[in-house]
Amino acid sequence: MGKTREDILLTALRLFARDGYEATSTGAIAGALGMTKAALYKHYQNKRDIFDHIVMRMEELDAARAKEQEMPEDTLENMPEVYGKTTMEAACRYSKAQFDYWTEDEFAACFRRLLTLEQFRSEEMSGLYQQYLAAGPLGYMTDLFAQALGKEQQEASALAAEFYGPMFLFYAVYDGAEDTAAVRRAAHGQIDRFFAELEEKQ
Repeated sequence: MGKTREDILLTALRLFARDGYEATSTGAIAGALGMTKAALYKHYQNKRDIFDHIVMRMEELDAARAKEQEMPEDTLENMPEVYGKTTMEAACRYSKAQFDYWTEDEFAACFRRLLTLEQFRSEEMSGLYQQYLAAGPLGYMTDLFAQALGKEQQEASALAAEFYGPMFLFYAVYDGAEDTAAVRRAAHGQIDRFFAELEEKQ
C-alpha cells in the first residue's frame, strides 16, 4: 500500500477516534491531508471505503502479530493443533506485546478509541468492539487455556476472565493517565504475576 493511501487511512482514523465516524466528513479528511476531495477519491471511493480498509488493515496486523509471537492467528476451529501447542511463555510475551500495541501504536490506539466511542451508536461498531476488545480476546484466551492446558471449558473461561479483566481495566486507566509509562509497567507486572501463578498451579 502506497504512502498516500496509508496516510489517508491514519489521518481518517485519527479524526474518527477524535470526532466519531458519522461526524467526520470526507471533506474533513481531505482538508487534514491538505488535498482536495477529488484527489482523495482517486485513492478511496468514499468514507465507507476508507473505513473498510482500516478494518482490513487491522485484520492483517492482528494476524501478522500473532504469527510473529508464535500464537494462533485464527480460530480454534481452524487451528486446533496450534492452540494445543502454544506455550504459556509465548502467551505471556504476546499479552504484554498486545497491551503495548493497543496503547502505544497510533493506528491500533486510534482504532480502539474509535470503537470505544462508537460502540453505543452503531450495531456494526459494537460488533467490532466485542470482536477486538471484549468478547473476542476473552474467547481467544478461553480456547487457549482449554487446549494448551487441558482445562474444562468452565475453568478455562474463569481463567480467561481472571486474566483479561485487569487488562481491560488497564486500557481505560492508560487513556486517562498522565504517567502512561507507569500504567504500562503495572499492566506488564499484572500479566507476569498471572502467568507465574498459573505455572505454580500446574
